[in-house]
Amino acid sequence: MDSIIYLICLGVGLVFMLVTALLGHVFGGGHDAHVGGSHGHAEAGADSSDMPGVSAFSPSMIAAFITAFGGLGIIFKQIPATQSPFISAPLAIAGGFAIAYMLLLFLRQVFKKTQSTSESKVGAVVGAAAHVISPIPENGVGEIAYVHGGTRYTAPAREDSGMPIPNGRTVKVVRIVGSQFYVVAL
Repeated sequence: MDSIIYLICLGVGLVFMLVTALLGHVFGGGHDAHVGGSHGHAEAGADSSDMPGVSAFSPSMIAAFITAFGGLGIIFKQIPATQSPFISAPLAIAGGFAIAYMLLLFLRQVFKKTQSTSESKVGAVVGAAAHVISPIPENGVGEIAYVHGGTRYTAPAREDSGMPIPNGRTVKVVRIVGSQFYVVAL
């Protein structure tokens, strides 16, 4: 009976991973969702890492555990010393967790290496020249455009002392707080 459970887990896990891989390739993903109207992006799975990538509780990781559990259960049932379900099941569970965890670490490393961020680049903009593309009203927010590393970026901006700056003026970025750039007219 326990051999059938292991076979079912192995089969269901493999089929689920293959179907999601094929559908994800054909339909452009499946691990994330775009929030309509807000241009937002939501990662699937519950996780506290605050990092894009793979969640420990994503359907893919759960399927990896189930597949590993089923495969290892079948293997342990073939070994005379581990044939008992009281031995093969805990070993298969432990092995399933270990394999899913190793896969999770591997995928997170891949995502860490491939994910690009502009956070480190933003700090280098302090002291750089920019152009006002939306007027900055007195004590208000406008918009600037600047070029960094050959790429043009735009950002919300305030004049550092609260003075208005008209459209088209060249400014210098003096500090950045969160996503807000503080500038002075040149």
